[in-house]
Amino acid sequence: MFEQMEFDRNPHLGIYGRANDDVIFLRKNLTKKTKSKIARTLNVKIVELNIAESSIIGSLLAINSYGAVITNSAEQETIDMIEETGLDVFVIQDKHNAAGNNILVNDKGALVHPDIRRYNIKQMEKVFGVPVKTGTIAGLKTVGMAAVVTNKGLLCHPKVEEREREELESLFDTDVMVGTINHGVPLIGSGLIANSNGAIVGKLTTGIEMGRIEEALGFL
Repeated sequence: MFEQMEFDRNPHLGIYGRANDDVIFLRKNLTKKTKSKIARTLNVKIVELNIAESSIIGSLLAINSYGAVITNSAEQETIDMIEETGLDVFVIQDKHNAAGNNILVNDKGALVHPDIRRYNIKQMEKVFGVPVKTGTIAGLKTVGMAAVVTNKGLLCHPKVEEREREELESLFDTDVMVGTINHGVPLIGSGLIANSNGAIVGKLTTGIEMGRIEEALGFL
């Protein structure tokens, strides 16, 4: 399923939520109608929370079906809420601790900011249960915002280099397509939340962009 929406007139949905195939962790205080659409489109349970007293869940949290990595300023109460969904949680010990911005992950692999320390990478491999590699997308180190990956597909920044594309296809075991969201924004992760069941995208996203998203993530 596919749905266009905005959160309080903000089309940058990816900053405020993070989903796998079973659950979405979402900022608080969205309308009941909006939450109902999200749950139906992604076929997930909704867990509302703040991280470090902030609503930018998508920037501070990365998840797959097995585990979660969260910023080191997260409250214990928030960590407990995530663990209650059955996910293992690792609190990243690094100055590059905006996990959602710096980690791209599905159930086959993870790509992370190239300056993240080796200790954290080893812990991520345990929590996510997948190989973790460092790298860039379109030369950008904030790989979690430069792309969105599910277990069915990957859509990334249009300026991805051929070498990067090959590494993405190998690591995530999926085809890679390029595109934009919200009428030309190349940082896919800022405006798109997706899983294997569906996707929600910012309201400024054009028909052509939506067609690209549907094709890349296997919804056609």
